[in-house]
This record gives sequence, C-alpha cells and structure tokens, in this order.
Amino acid sequence: MLYDTLNHLSAYCALSPRLALAFRFLAEADFSKLPDGRIELDGQDVYASLSSYETKSINDTPEAHRKYIDVQFLVSGTEKVGVAPLSVMQEEVSGDEQGDIWFYHGPTEPLTLGGDRVLVLWPQDAHAPCMAIDMPETVRKCVVKVRV
Repeated sequence: MLYDTLNHLSAYCALSPRLALAFRFLAEADFSKLPDGRIELDGQDVYASLSSYETKSINDTPEAHRKYIDVQFLVSGTEKVGVAPLSVMQEEVSGDEQGDIWFYHGPTEPLTLGGDRVLVLWPQDAHAPCMAIDMPETVRKCVVKVRV
C-alpha cells in the first residue's frame, strides 16, 4: 500500500510504466471537464473510472482485487478507507472473478482520503472504501485501475 499526496507521485513512477501513466493522469487531468464513467488510458492495462456517490456510515466487507492495482483519488469531498493486509482477513464472503473483486470480513485501520491524498492498493491490500468521516456526504472519486 502507498498513501501519499499528488505532489509526491512522481517519486514512484519508477515502480512501473503503467503506474507512471496512472500517476501522470491524476496529476494532469482536468476533472471538471470529465464526466463520470470509464476513461481508457491504455486499454485493459490502465483505465480510470470516475463516479459520484454518497459515503456511508460503515463498510464491513473490505474488498481486494487480484488482477489490478487500485489508485484512488477523491476529486471532491472526503471519505474514510479502512485498510489492512489481505492476510489478516478472517473469511472470504463472496467474489466475482470477471469483476476482479472479492469481499471479506476482517479488521481494518482507517485512513482519510481527500484533498490531495492518493491511496495505491495492491492485490495484497484489503480495503473498505466509501465511509463517511462524520456525516454522509456526496463525493466524487477517480479510481485508476492498473493491471499487475
């Protein structure tokens, strides 16, 4: 897992060309001109998904992905994301191989996403996103999916 700011992402570009593409997109995109939906950056290898939603009070089913790294950035608003190593999850609740998402039960630690914060989650990172800080609020998020 990586938790840092937009201004520091260039320091991580050497990790992989696909991550570098994702980081450049986040740093350069004018989100005010982009609609919600999928944006192709490099076919199935790197793409962004923009969505608007209401945060919720709790997310008790952390998720993880096997084929993609998540690069999460809130365009507007703030939310709490519970994070933990996948190895501490107590049970797998359900999964969808085609959607590359598996849900679990297990403990997480909260991080705040908003402002210029970016959260990068590898397949070994369980995460429970979309939680309200205090009260539910409408947020807009960009998740860049990077194939491992």
